[in-house]
Amino acid sequence: MTESAASWVLHVDLDQFIAAVEVLRRPELAGKPLIVGGHGDPGERAVVATASYEARAFGVGSGMPLRIAARKAPDAVILPVDAPVYTAASEEVMATLREQPGAVVQVLGWDEAFLGVQTEDPEAYAQRVRSAVLERTALHCSIGIGDTLVRAKNATDLGKPRGVFRLTAENWLEVMGERPTRDLWGIGSRISQRLAALGIRSVADLADADAPELAAAFGPKMGPWYRQLGRGEGSAVVDDTPWVARGHGRETTFPQDLTDPALLRQAAGELIERVLADVAEEQRSVVGVGLKVRYAPFMTRTFTHRVPATTDPAVVAAELMTLLERIEPGRPVRLLGVRAELRMPEDAREGHTPTRGGW
Repeated sequence: MTESAASWVLHVDLDQFIAAVEVLRRPELAGKPLIVGGHGDPGERAVVATASYEARAFGVGSGMPLRIAARKAPDAVILPVDAPVYTAASEEVMATLREQPGAVVQVLGWDEAFLGVQTEDPEAYAQRVRSAVLERTALHCSIGIGDTLVRAKNATDLGKPRGVFRLTAENWLEVMGERPTRDLWGIGSRISQRLAALGIRSVADLADADAPELAAAFGPKMGPWYRQLGRGEGSAVVDDTPWVARGHGRETTFPQDLTDPALLRQAAGELIERVLADVAEEQRSVVGVGLKVRYAPFMTRTFTHRVPATTDPAVVAAELMTLLERIEPGRPVRLLGVRAELRMPEDAREGHTPTRGGW
């Protein structure tokens, strides 16, 4: 490594990952609108896991109810989610990334990861990574280059598909300044609406926002953090410490809305059994429980409760069942979820990234 080599953050994001894996299995689907979600039945209550670029042209996006996606793209092929296949493909990609010279790899999910590298030419390094992933897996990726994790992540969107883009302190406001705040990693539609109510509509507005005003509106921690996102600032260190889950949750969407308390308790009991099995594998104490309820047509409420640290599954189950009392009697429920929060080990990775906001 030469003295002129600098430290860079690369964000690798696989293009339309799930759809691309399905096309590799079914080459005849190449170039066609493709939607993956649920059991592949647009009549069920499920959401889109991913959509090919051809389907996105019709307005189909991840998280959209399958039935709406089917209406938007009536000629699309709809396939069921096949998680084991996607996991296997992802593991091949991540293995390829870890083989890159001098790279520190922080995995964010199935289809994305940060790479910390030292190089004189980050664009050339990124192109070599793209070629290595394509050669080993036949999957295409886009890569964002930045001097912080936030800038690298946002740069990826500007390089899609199959491209490379660099965002640094030098060109951040030039490129991002006039964009709406919802384009920032870590700021969704709800937060962007709350920011707009304060007169903060663009990234530049957020970068110049008054820190005390943001703290008053969003809290002493989140307010300044949103301002930091607006400036593209933050950590520049890629951390390959294995991520330790803060908890486990399970949820289900009912084919038909439920109002019967007995049926809701039965559904909750089944979810709790699955969560307890997940928790048992962790061999860590449970320190909190949570309930997620989505009422018809689409209003979601979450309830959480701290509990004395325990490894007793009966105690955890009882605490979760107690939360069911928070459900409004007689109100139709379309989705139910339960969650157990775990005590974090002392050597767990500190901090968080905007993609790790829980549910």
